[in-house]
Amino acid sequence: METIPYDKRTGKIWFNAKLTDWKDAKVHLLNHGLHYASCVFEGERVYDGEIFKLEEHTERLFYSAKRMGMEMPYNQDEINKACKEIILTQKVRDGYVRPVVWRGSEMMAISAQKNKIHVAVAAWEWGSYFDPKLKLKGIKLNISSWRRPAPNSVPWDTKAAGLYMICTLSKHEAESKGYTDSLMLDHDGNVAEATGANIFFKDSNGTLHTPIPDSFLDGITRRCIIDIAKSSGIKVIERKIKPEEMSNFEGCFLTGTAAEVTPVSQIDNFSFNVCEVIKQLSKSYHNLVRKKVAA
Repeated sequence: METIPYDKRTGKIWFNAKLTDWKDAKVHLLNHGLHYASCVFEGERVYDGEIFKLEEHTERLFYSAKRMGMEMPYNQDEINKACKEIILTQKVRDGYVRPVVWRGSEMMAISAQKNKIHVAVAAWEWGSYFDPKLKLKGIKLNISSWRRPAPNSVPWDTKAAGLYMICTLSKHEAESKGYTDSLMLDHDGNVAEATGANIFFKDSNGTLHTPIPDSFLDGITRRCIIDIAKSSGIKVIERKIKPEEMSNFEGCFLTGTAAEVTPVSQIDNFSFNVCEVIKQLSKSYHNLVRKKVAA
């Protein structure tokens, strides 16, 4: 389905504390965020006109900025208010919110101590990240040739723009080969995550296994699913998982703000079933974000 390019849309964007016309929300070509990846961001879902886990996302945004040496010009309450304001202004009922923080253009070199910190928040209507028909039968992943960097080489626990370069490379490679997404291994060759989502496996006993987030983000949706599973009596084990262990699992799914709960039917040569446990977790998550009482 064709979508309107993001620089051609209409409405307002919250830009440095002002509601700015969408077409006028611009930055200079020579900004540090573009050239040196001095940029952090968040992705938030809107359900029935409310942002799910807004405060947690804002806390992570501020943590990411601090880790990148960026002093936020606004406090968390102001950013929360900005996120709520922009979805009302844009009349977003079921969509996406993108807060983004970047260094400006005062200095153009590796050093950036004098650069102004800019903040913007945009919102738009947005449906499923993956094709809904594919989600019903499970998406297919390859195994990326790129790996998540060692934790002592990057600020791995941030949502920083530069960390997604290898994700784009991995996803493009996967799509060129007919896959929907790509599984990334960590620096030691263990299962890590997909390009923009965490991963879970289900064994024959109904236990869930998920990698320890020690070189990639411990996703907000990931934590929600762990809580839902445990409250439903499902055992969850966080541990290192070798790729060859995937032959022992019956089910697999991804979690993320964009991905929500997405079943996986294949990773490379490993096959999985879209089992009842995964369907129930997806339903429970849907009920949670929509504030519905589980049946």
